[in-house]
Amino acid sequence: MSGAGETDSSAESADDDRTTVVFLGANNVGLEVYDWLCARDSVDVLAMLTEAGQLSLVERLAPEFVVACGFTHIVPPEVLTVPERGCLNLHPGLLPYARGYNPNVWSIVEGLPAGVTLHYMDDGVDTGPVVATREVDVRFDDTGRSLYDRLERAAYDLFVETWPAVETGTARATAQDETRATTHYKREFLDLCELDPDEETTVRDLLDRLRALTFPPFDNARIDVDGETYYVEVTITHEDDADGDDYGRLSSY
Repeated sequence: MSGAGETDSSAESADDDRTTVVFLGANNVGLEVYDWLCARDSVDVLAMLTEAGQLSLVERLAPEFVVACGFTHIVPPEVLTVPERGCLNLHPGLLPYARGYNPNVWSIVEGLPAGVTLHYMDDGVDTGPVVATREVDVRFDDTGRSLYDRLERAAYDLFVETWPAVETGTARATAQDETRATTHYKREFLDLCELDPDEETTVRDLLDRLRALTFPPFDNARIDVDGETYYVEVTITHEDDADGDDYGRLSSY
């Protein structure tokens, strides 16, 4: 047993063998991934950062990896170059589709493939080499919320299954296909939320927009009519999930 102020050499040796990580993020799935990493004997999570002003700690701690999930701030190039083995991001979109803000929304509005991606970060917006992806089906009765919830589960599963290969250095990353890339920014989402009562569109496009913006408890879609503001949500139910009673359906009239 070591005395006060001394270091147990065997413990220090064990610690030196662990993979060091600084974690960025604070959303639900980010916390789950963080907890999973902390529970691994082979990983030493040095810090969890949630704000852009804390990123200077990465330079001070100099981890082997930075892992980001739900981190809403741009990581500057001088921080990206610090980790010896790179910076990884768990993105809730099937890259190269739906880079940037709220991929779940644009998968519904634009009919893009949905899914999750583990990729290395570079100085672009979700443009770095891809380590692994998992596609998630989009249904017509999905809302932005229901799709997001499934993406979270897929993101956690993808990370847990892929990280061991990343940690041991056997994972391979591939460049993204720029010809298929789409990118959206926060301002585009805010514009999407503003409904114009005089806009002409198809029923399908309107329903896609409304269900993409339906994300309780948030009030996203809004419309001004006769000087009053209203918030709009939509629910779509597949016939197999509807109440079996015909009462209230067209067939009962």
